[in-house]
Amino acid sequence: KIQNFTIVISFFCIWLTGYFSQQIQLYSAFILIITFGILHGSNDIVLLNKIKKNYDFYSIKRLLVSYLLLILITVLLFYFIPALALLVFVIISSFHFGEQHWNKKIILKSALLKKSYEFLYGFFILLLLFNFQPTEVKKVVFEISKVTISAEFLFLMLSIESALLLLLSFVLYKSNSNFKKIVLLEFFYIVVFAVIFKMTALIWGFAIYFIFWHSIPSLIDQVQFLYGSWNLQNFKNYCKSAFWYWMISILGIVLLYITLGEKDLFEGLFFSFLAAITFPHVLVIITMNSLKNSKKN
Repeated sequence: KIQNFTIVISFFCIWLTGYFSQQIQLYSAFILIITFGILHGSNDIVLLNKIKKNYDFYSIKRLLVSYLLLILITVLLFYFIPALALLVFVIISSFHFGEQHWNKKIILKSALLKKSYEFLYGFFILLLLFNFQPTEVKKVVFEISKVTISAEFLFLMLSIESALLLLLSFVLYKSNSNFKKIVLLEFFYIVVFAVIFKMTALIWGFAIYFIFWHSIPSLIDQVQFLYGSWNLQNFKNYCKSAFWYWMISILGIVLLYITLGEKDLFEGLFFSFLAAITFPHVLVIITMNSLKNSKKN
């Protein structure tokens, strides 16, 4: 099972932390993110084309223009209103992480309840990371938005978020048999995340979660959606169709690094770059999951 591999590789990465300096952790995180991380969002146009075949009212040209326009709006938002852009990025990423984690695990009649739980779960994971590395988070947030946040504020947000997540978890425990079966295992996963975030630097911890708990499972889902099943040949086909978008994204990151030079400033803008390609990707994945769920029902 993919979860068993993910747990083993996560603890292996934690073990490597004892041998990696902060600088090596940083470079290793960037390598993981620009390979598997960027790759998992590089096939959106192909996914849109697949979706278009199921929805006749969609125009692939209109979808492509909307996709590129959303990237442009994100870039402009980060340039002119970075604090708002960062807040929106955190909110959208929270939902995206939560949806990926829970989409196939629980089926609820109430779409609002399901989406609310997915968002609260993803937001909790991010706040857990932020609270274990408040100094680094404060630095990155300031580099992006010039807004100063405190460790006390992060802890307050985590406390409120934890209470809401526990309340909604209790509701699901009482009303959903599938949730009741997996709740202890899910609690164990949260403990694993806490250990990862505690033992690693901010970007290295984020990369471990982002790649092994989110990007790779998302890659598997996308390959299955596009080609019907997950295997090595279909994964090669996925990489082939994603290649040029992937290369353009990597080139943009390399040029950003060469242009800026300053590591601290680059870290902030690196997350801004991720946000610019995350926003449209999230909408594509939401549409993909909705299509898959509608076929099941």
